[in-house]
Amino acid sequence: MTNEQIQKSYDLAVAEYATIGVDVNKAIEQIDNLPISLHCWQADDVTGFEKTDGALTGGIQATGNYPGKARSIDELRADIDKAMELIPGNHRVNIHAFYGDFGGEAVDRNQIEPKHFQSWIEWAKEKNYKLDFNATCFSHPKSADGLTLSHPDPAIRAFWVEHVIRCRKIAEEMGRQLGSKCMHNIWIPDGSKDVTVNRLQYRANLKESLDKIFEYKTNDEYMKDCIESKVFGIGLENFTVGSHEFYMGYGIKNNIPITLDSGHFHPTEIISDKISSLLLFSEEIMLHVTRSIRWDSDHVVILNEELVAIAQEIVRADALDRVHVGLDYFDASINRIGAYVVGVRATQKALLQALLEPIAKLREFEANGQNFERMALLEEAKSMPWGAVYNYYCAKKGVIAGEAYIANIQQYEKDVTSKR
Repeated sequence: MTNEQIQKSYDLAVAEYATIGVDVNKAIEQIDNLPISLHCWQADDVTGFEKTDGALTGGIQATGNYPGKARSIDELRADIDKAMELIPGNHRVNIHAFYGDFGGEAVDRNQIEPKHFQSWIEWAKEKNYKLDFNATCFSHPKSADGLTLSHPDPAIRAFWVEHVIRCRKIAEEMGRQLGSKCMHNIWIPDGSKDVTVNRLQYRANLKESLDKIFEYKTNDEYMKDCIESKVFGIGLENFTVGSHEFYMGYGIKNNIPITLDSGHFHPTEIISDKISSLLLFSEEIMLHVTRSIRWDSDHVVILNEELVAIAQEIVRADALDRVHVGLDYFDASINRIGAYVVGVRATQKALLQALLEPIAKLREFEANGQNFERMALLEEAKSMPWGAVYNYYCAKKGVIAGEAYIANIQQYEKDVTSKR
């Protein structure tokens, strides 16, 4: 697709959208100010850089053995850089705590410090990225029985409390140096494979641990904590300590944002309908956008109905500045850079579609009880030329538009990842 073709299609799209009262240029300006947080763990199948055996535990799995995964910090950063080249806009990188730059030394989770992530900060400065962060409460000897912050042993709970406090300090330093609030996400795998009797006690232990963690006060300008629930994990099917109800109650009571992961609920449960409710009681929300198939899983994000619904709820609630969007999936069966690009572009396309809705007219129809008119306009909006607008946005930002990025990734695989 040539620039001339892109421009011609865009001009036609602008005229068509004008007929339903939509300002396309405003939508482009808005989408350009919506960063998406790319998760570092897609590039290396959630391996991390600790000096350990690299076994993945905690009820999660990365399936597949596609060649070329990142084996070092340099390779992982190069792969993220490559993905960023093919995504319009300025975005963020989300780092898990066991991706520290440890210099080949064994540094336990309760000993990590900002210095172990200074090279990440310097890299982000150079590339004009911003950073988000996550405590890593899995794949560790002290999480081997599936329990961390809710563990019956006070010493093990204390270990993980210290880890999360240190992660909060690291996130705060990231936000301070980069001049952008770092979202620090807390997810734990805690649960049980089979029938659990004393659920209340485990949840009381988790509450006590969180209370101790949040005794350390951080600067909200530099970082913000968020807490993430899950239905279950592999080997933890019967009971999850940190359920949605637990974290929703704890978060609302303590003014801590809740993370909604679109793969962490029952197969027929959607997070798009939860956004407007939480926004009434929480100043901010964190989203981990993924795609579940049949069960609690993390497939590459594609432009499906739920993704569009999530974007629509954010835009229709005028919550673009209150909802933080990050991705969370790990597919080891396909080209990993391709997985990044497909997922971020799909998320951007969903947000752009939502921004291109004739929202003023739709609200007018709804307020007047004109339900047929509302339905009809929503249906017509689905087939409007939003694709031409996205291609123009890519070209405007100097990014390959359309499917031509596929060949670019194939060339990177030939030149780089196939030689690993």
